[in-house]
Amino acid sequence: MAAHLSLTLLQHTPDPDRAVAVAGRLCYAPVSAAELTQEMSDDDVAKLVRILVRSGHHSAIEHASFTFAVDGVSRACTHQLVRHRVASYNQQSQRYVRFDSADGFVVPPKIAADEEAQAIFLEAMEHARTAYDRLVEIGLREGRSAESAQEDARFVLPNAAETKIVVTMNARELRHFFHVRCCRRAQWEINEMAWQMRRLVRQVSPYLFEGSGPSCLYGQCGEGKMTCGEPYRPEDVD
Repeated sequence: MAAHLSLTLLQHTPDPDRAVAVAGRLCYAPVSAAELTQEMSDDDVAKLVRILVRSGHHSAIEHASFTFAVDGVSRACTHQLVRHRVASYNQQSQRYVRFDSADGFVVPPKIAADEEAQAIFLEAMEHARTAYDRLVEIGLREGRSAESAQEDARFVLPNAAETKIVVTMNARELRHFFHVRCCRRAQWEINEMAWQMRRLVRQVSPYLFEGSGPSCLYGQCGEGKMTCGEPYRPEDVD
């Protein structure tokens, strides 16, 4: 019944730290980017990427991009995700793909932790599932195509319905995404997604994402009066 987040880093710019360092150095170099790629040592790359991030010269870090496959999230989550507009998305269609009851619905942890709340939630999801299946069957019986029947039946599916999405962001947008969505004030599902994405990109691009995440992790909370009062500590994350 309950779907669970599964996240894969599908692909990324080869050697993203070096790609960004070369782009940043080119602005001040008399040689080509191809020559710089060969000339710069690993220490040069690390030093320059840190300078670019720290100094706010972020146009260079847009040259590294990362593509993720995200499964087992709710439509409520992806509605928030696509608000990050400096990105590319392709989401599983509820028009062309019949809703799969095996994947089911995403159950919020706080609802799952309360027996009464969970019973109410699951009952509502079962009603939605039954209504969806019946509407599709009626549409097919009337001679409509599966696409047409599913297109209308999907209107009864709730925000909890599981979905899949592919998302590509460049490093600059990812740093912004981690800043706002790794914060405890972010909705729990997109918060979990952001932390998993951060772990994956730090494995392939340690310098670009050094110092990324919520502001409380490195000092003062930036939420002001809206602070959650529970700042992250370095030992809380990996």
